Amino acid sequence: QVQVVEAGGDLVQAGGSLNLSCTASGLSFDDYTVGWFRQAPGKEREGVSCFNWSEGRTYYSDSAKGRFTFSRDNAKNTLYLQMSNLKPEDTAVYYCVADPNFTSERMCNYPATTLKHWGQGTQVTVSA
Repeated sequence: QVQVVEAGGDLVQAGGSLNLSCTASGLSFDDYTVGWFRQAPGKEREGVSCFNWSEGRTYYSDSAKGRFTFSRDNAKNTLYLQMSNLKPEDTAVYYCVADPNFTSERMCNYPATTLKHWGQGTQVTVSA
């Protein structure tokens, strides 16, 4: 049974930083394209950062470039999203996802509902 679990969401002030983590059981992240998505109230789930192991390339959305950094620890089967200079518009539930079938850029721009293994999400709230 596959289980994906995110952690690290919190309430922070604008300009602050957070480091999200994502672990999985029942699958090995290095067999999948992996990514971070977010969903704000009333909006669709959108790709923030995605990584494909064979490409060795990390894709970032325009809103994430320069502020967010994707990383992973293969030994711990854990993904991270380091977020800095947070803005109120970054407020959302952040999700981790793994799917075997995409390049990094395509996954981050693909309809989220079709992607395979999701976590339950972690809430990030940025106050002005």
